[in-house]
Amino acid sequence: MAPAFLIAALVATASAAAATPPVADPPRDAAHPAAMLQIEMPNGGATMFGTYYRAAGAGPHPTVLLLHGLPGYEDNGDLAQALRRAGWNVLRFHYRGAWGSGGTFSFAHAIEDARMALAYLRAPEQAGRLAVDPARIVVIGHSMGGFVAATVASRDPAVRGVALLSAWNPGTLASKASAELDQAMLAEFRGDVGPLGGVSPEDLLAEAKQHAREWDLLDDGERLKTRPALVVASDDFLRDDDLAIAEAWRKSNPHGVTSLHLPTDHSYSDQRLALQAAVIGWLAPLAR
Repeated sequence: MAPAFLIAALVATASAAAATPPVADPPRDAAHPAAMLQIEMPNGGATMFGTYYRAAGAGPHPTVLLLHGLPGYEDNGDLAQALRRAGWNVLRFHYRGAWGSGGTFSFAHAIEDARMALAYLRAPEQAGRLAVDPARIVVIGHSMGGFVAATVASRDPAVRGVALLSAWNPGTLASKASAELDQAMLAEFRGDVGPLGGVSPEDLLAEAKQHAREWDLLDDGERLKTRPALVVASDDFLRDDDLAIAEAWRKSNPHGVTSLHLPTDHSYSDQRLALQAAVIGWLAPLAR
């Protein structure tokens, strides 16, 4: 398990943040002020649109690639702002076929899109312009974005750490296979496809089932065993799966996996400040 003192500190910090909202912005750096930039990333013949939150100061800065879920109604913009106040750059973007980004959406494309976004941040011309330190990049994902974050980070040794926020694990479609689970996932996908292009709920279910064993997050722990990971669970339909991910990953990395439960819904609707405090507290050692 993660060190008890660390989990206790995160819980205490999160609780305090929930009770005490921020009261002041940091002083403005006139020479190198914080900024927001519009990002267009070409990928697979399409253009993906994103938002870049550049931290104040000359840099280079540690940087977070922040991945939204399916389809991304909760895009965690407040978390991006909080991370920037804490000294981190943040890139948020929309996968191909999502929210106006060109191309067709698929889970496989989302994985490729996240890899492309990492390459974009590391490219010398972009790293210089965006004040990115390529050696200090962390991937954070919410819901389906958590699945993408784990899949990409576990196969990219240069990623410094990974955080999952109520992550979806497609592997359950194999390990817990049942007609009831298929129908539940299909119902979930029906509510998600509105902002997505070129894909149906049936397409999403078929793809997830086809790759379920390959995309089982329980297997990513061995590949991540030398790097820190944060797994945050809420009181949603993914809670048991998230706790299982944390437990499985600790077998390969007993002291590097931190887990936290926040009593709220899938979008952390009434625990936003607690979520921010927990993520920023976990990130702090990785900024050095």
